[in-house]
Amino acid sequence: MSTKCNIPMIDLQDFPNQSSKLIAACEDWGCFRLLNYQQVLPETLMIEMKTMVIALFDLPVEIKRRNIDVIAGGGYVAPSPKIPLYEALGLHDMTSRSGVDYFCAQLDASPHQRDTIMRYAEAVHGLIVDIGKKLAESLGVKSGNIGFENWTCRARLNKYHFTPQSVGTTGGPMHTDSGFLTILQDDEGVGGLEVMNKSGVFVPVDPWPGTLLVNLGDMATVWSNGRFCNVKHRVQCKDANTRVSIASFLLGPEEILEPLPELVDDDHPRVFVPTTYEDYRKLRFSTKLHAGEALALLHTPSS
Repeated sequence: MSTKCNIPMIDLQDFPNQSSKLIAACEDWGCFRLLNYQQVLPETLMIEMKTMVIALFDLPVEIKRRNIDVIAGGGYVAPSPKIPLYEALGLHDMTSRSGVDYFCAQLDASPHQRDTIMRYAEAVHGLIVDIGKKLAESLGVKSGNIGFENWTCRARLNKYHFTPQSVGTTGGPMHTDSGFLTILQDDEGVGGLEVMNKSGVFVPVDPWPGTLLVNLGDMATVWSNGRFCNVKHRVQCKDANTRVSIASFLLGPEEILEPLPELVDDDHPRVFVPTTYEDYRKLRFSTKLHAGEALALLHTPSS
């Protein structure tokens, strides 16, 4: 069952006026549409990147398979009997030139393609760090003490092979993102993404050119001491056309992540024990709990 979506819209150029609206969106939805980001991530660069992504997916499968996992599930994913419509490539580290060079070398990317990926990675990283800082500042926390710019950032290039026969089926199963924050450059013409609202109902996120979708993941729930929602989402095949999207993930610090001290007091006791993103990722992988359920294993004894 799905219903009309009323996901909040946040204007990047209207802070601090948008601060209370941003916090409400994170608490009530765990996602929002971002407007007026083009000074950081130009539309022309987004178009270049999508064109390049389509070209990479058109490579022979033996080349795509060189995009091996640095971590489990982080590299090339071919269509399979379990998820027959989905294909993906993974950029393990989009914050460094060496990370981009490694990805490009795996796929024999041309110098022009490498330049496009590098410029896109730099722009998206700057944007995702800016959003993280605005989240912290909207909570009254000094963002300079957090160091978002040093957090791990990865990208996932997604292709959904939708056909007339697949309409009405699932393209990507329900899950939450394991990291802190996700920026999605969605397909501007082919829909299918759905997010779950607080009532447990999936609502469609229809294509809306000129906007980005920002999702909060499990690490944001830990960081906010349970205050922020980690949005459940899935992809349904509603249109017999190929769907391409680019997801960029701000995962978390390499060191310990725990609830912000500013959000813990007598009235709001600590909900989660300290963890690292990598430990939590392994916990999700080993327990096969991919829709936020693994967070319960991090609860403090008193929560």
